[in-house]
Amino acid sequence: MPLVYFYSSNPKIPNSQKSNHLKQSLSKTLSTFYPLAGRLVGNLYVHCNDAGAPFSVAEADCDLSHVITNPNPNHMTEFLPFTLNQSLDLCMAVQATFFRCGGVAVGLLISHKIADALSFFSFANSWAAAASGGAAPPPKFDAATHFPPRDISGYKPTSGMMKEELATKIFTFPAKKIEILRERYGAAGDDLPQRRPTRVEALSAFIWTRFISATGLKAEPGKKIYTVQHAINLRTRTDPPLPEYHFGNISRLAIAKPAVGGSGAELLRGVREAIKGVDGGYVARLKEGGEHLGLLREKMAQVDKGELVSFSFTSLCRFPVYEADFGWGKPVWVGSAGFAYKNLVTFMDTRNGDGIEAWVNLRRDDMEKFEADLELQKLLFSSTS
Repeated sequence: MPLVYFYSSNPKIPNSQKSNHLKQSLSKTLSTFYPLAGRLVGNLYVHCNDAGAPFSVAEADCDLSHVITNPNPNHMTEFLPFTLNQSLDLCMAVQATFFRCGGVAVGLLISHKIADALSFFSFANSWAAAASGGAAPPPKFDAATHFPPRDISGYKPTSGMMKEELATKIFTFPAKKIEILRERYGAAGDDLPQRRPTRVEALSAFIWTRFISATGLKAEPGKKIYTVQHAINLRTRTDPPLPEYHFGNISRLAIAKPAVGGSGAELLRGVREAIKGVDGGYVARLKEGGEHLGLLREKMAQVDKGELVSFSFTSLCRFPVYEADFGWGKPVWVGSAGFAYKNLVTFMDTRNGDGIEAWVNLRRDDMEKFEADLELQKLLFSSTS
C-alpha cells in the first residue's frame, strides 16, 4: 500500500534535521508497532526480529509545485523506496524526498499482506503524533485469535497482477458533479430513494457503466463472469465489533455480479446486496477458513483461465488521510501510485474535502477508450453547476 505525503517548504529547518526528526520518531513508533520492524516469512507469519525498516533519503531537482500541480501517478514511484511489484520480505519502508524549494515528501509503503487501510493510517498518524510530541491509541495485535491461521498452500498472492502495460490516471470529481450523479441514480431506482446513493456508490456506478460502454464489453454467458468488488472493513461486522485500533488486514471484498449493459441503479442495488451479505454470519464462516479459501482458489483458477472480468473499488474517503503532521503542518497533498492490477479504482477525498479523486488503473488501450468516453467528458468538463 503506497502513499506519499507532500509538505510545503520550510526553509528554516535544514534537511538533515528533518531527516533525523523523521528517523527518531519512526524508531519510537516502531517500538509500539513492532511487527512492522520484522520480516515476512513465506506468506505465513511475521518474524518479529526487530530488524527495523529501511529509510531512504533522496533529493529532487525540482520544486514541490512541479509535482503536485497536475500530478502524474506513474511518476509517484520516484518518491517511494521500492517499486510496488518487488517481492520482498519487508513489512514496511520509508523514503524522504527533499525538494529545491524546501518542501518534503514522505513516501510510506506497508505490506497489504499484514495491514489494511485502517491499519495503515493508524501507523502513519501514530508516527506523526510521535514526531509532534503527541500520542495516539496503541494498536492491538490479536487478529489471529479472531481469524486463526489456516493452510494457504496453493494460494498465489500475485494472482491477478498484470505483466502487460497499464495506465493510471487521476479523475477529480467536484462535489457538484458528484451530487448530479447521486440525484441521477437515486431517481432511477425504485428502492434507492429510501437511502440516497452515497458519493462512493454513485461514482462507482458511473465509472463502471462508462468503462463497460467505452470498452464495448458484452455479456458472454458461460464464457465470462463479470464482477464488481468493494473492499469492506470487517471490524464493525464481527460479533462483538472490534475497535478500529485492531491492527491487521481485517478486510474483505463484497462481490456483486452486475448485468453487463445494465443501469447504474441496478449496479447500486447489487453492490448494496453484496455489502449487506458481509454480515456476522459471513464473518463467522470466514473464521472457519475452509469455505473462504475454497472461494479464493476458485477465483484464482477463473483469473488464470481468463473467465473472470473483475472491476475493483476501494475507498479511502473519510479516512484520516490528511491528518499526518510531523511538525511542519498537515500535508498539502497526498498521493498514491499506479498498481500492477488492472480495473482497479481507488477513491480519495480532495484536500478540502469537497470532491473526490478517482485513481483509475486500466490497461493502456482501455484507458484511451475510457478517457474518450463522451459521458465522462460531459460530466467532468461541462459547466453545469
